[in-house]
Amino acid sequence: MKFDNRFRGELPADPIEGSAVRQVRGACWSAVTPTRVSGPSLIAYSREMAAELGIDIADLHSAAWVAALSGNGLIDGMAPYATCYGGHQFGHWAGQLGDGRALYLGEAIAPDEKRWELQLKGAGPTPYSRRADGRAVLRSSIREFLCSEAMHHLGVPTTRALSLVRTGDKVVRDMFYDGRPEEEPGAIVCRVSPSFTRFGHFEILAARDDKDNLNRLIDFTIARDFPHLDGQAPDVRARWFREVCERTARLIAEWMRVGFVHGVMNTDNMSILGLTIDYGPYGWIDNLDAGWTPNTTDAQGKRYAYGRQPEIARWNLERLADALAVVMPDTAPLVEGIEAFDFAYGAAATESFARKFGLREWRVDDGAWVNEIFGLMQQAEVDMTLFFRALATVDVAAPNVETIADAFYVEALWHQHRPAFAAWLQQYAARFASDSESIETKRSRMSTANPRYVLRNYLAQQVIDAAHAGDDAPISALLEVMRKPYDEQPGNERFAEKRPDWARVKAGCSMLSCSS
Repeated sequence: MKFDNRFRGELPADPIEGSAVRQVRGACWSAVTPTRVSGPSLIAYSREMAAELGIDIADLHSAAWVAALSGNGLIDGMAPYATCYGGHQFGHWAGQLGDGRALYLGEAIAPDEKRWELQLKGAGPTPYSRRADGRAVLRSSIREFLCSEAMHHLGVPTTRALSLVRTGDKVVRDMFYDGRPEEEPGAIVCRVSPSFTRFGHFEILAARDDKDNLNRLIDFTIARDFPHLDGQAPDVRARWFREVCERTARLIAEWMRVGFVHGVMNTDNMSILGLTIDYGPYGWIDNLDAGWTPNTTDAQGKRYAYGRQPEIARWNLERLADALAVVMPDTAPLVEGIEAFDFAYGAAATESFARKFGLREWRVDDGAWVNEIFGLMQQAEVDMTLFFRALATVDVAAPNVETIADAFYVEALWHQHRPAFAAWLQQYAARFASDSESIETKRSRMSTANPRYVLRNYLAQQVIDAAHAGDDAPISALLEVMRKPYDEQPGNERFAEKRPDWARVKAGCSMLSCSS
């Protein structure tokens, strides 16, 4: 594996080395070394990501690679560092944040010449750790590892995960923020992405009026991460920002399609490449609820609820535009970029929901009956994933409402709303039949838009519980199911079941804290 480490080589460095906490000014990154762990062991890995990087699985198990993936050593060419960024958290400027428990190993060039940044999450303190220890616990690491790869297989743009390593050390966390911290097993995820650059990398430089380095970062980002744009063209920054807006729009449409809720859409958790980044208290919609958030910190304000994700993405792009305006005094292109987000999201959302309902294309009057069914699903506590898989099996020549009965969580609500769903199915069947395509074509379209398997919180928690009891095998078993989320997978039906009643209130199965 070869490394060229362009971020380190082309952007300004912090003159101070080491992990001492400090405000880092006039620089984009700090040299810092991972902190050793006592007993690293590789417990899960992504064979697809290893293949992308050109790493043989046998090599991945070698002492040299386990050392590198745990922070106990380096492969030739690796040059570790952490980056400086800021961010708006829950709508408020938070100042300097940075990679507080993420540490880059370097930028690898794969055999196919693709660029990948390798990053350890939980490898010890950095200058940006503030009052934290730079470590990560096993439960959150399992969730990040699994979700990174599950989203990839769903076809949602995302950062990836190469490996999951137990450290052999304990980490103290107050999971419920109730003043009762406990020791938990530690772990490290090796995250992989073409770029981990966030909106916040630009925001911190703008907030400090560091125009020189803001210009350098913009030019570097365009040159390295958007090489298809002509870096010398006079309007390249305008076209770049527009593309960032459009990528973000398409990302959010994909979240909405599969029922994913990020939970912490702060600007420091927004990727400049339009990738899902930072898997904290995320969750999947079980019973459809536009106001549901998986984040306990957001339980009152519901800022990052499922239904608000498009709005918040736009707000975050406006904050990025504010930062870029420091060096782009003609703000018209920035305004046009935000408008491009609106258009791109509308186009992507209607296209994806047309696919979910099996339609060849979206018609202007489709919005009314689509809004009607989403309203009914919310009132009746209907499981979103199961509803759409069942919808594909409805006989449109003689629609039977019993086909969707298993998607309801509460029997009383099923009986109460049954007539309304039956009436809606008649309307849907007529619309479905109006497209001049075969039923097989339409159902095939639905089967590739509506997953059978998603990483429900209770499934992840069952794996976490097993790992805490010393059994790591269920991690890879669950990942194997999530590799084919649109297939029926005979024998794995239990992974497609709706949330059981016991999981409504069990910690980790509904809402989660940011403690990790």
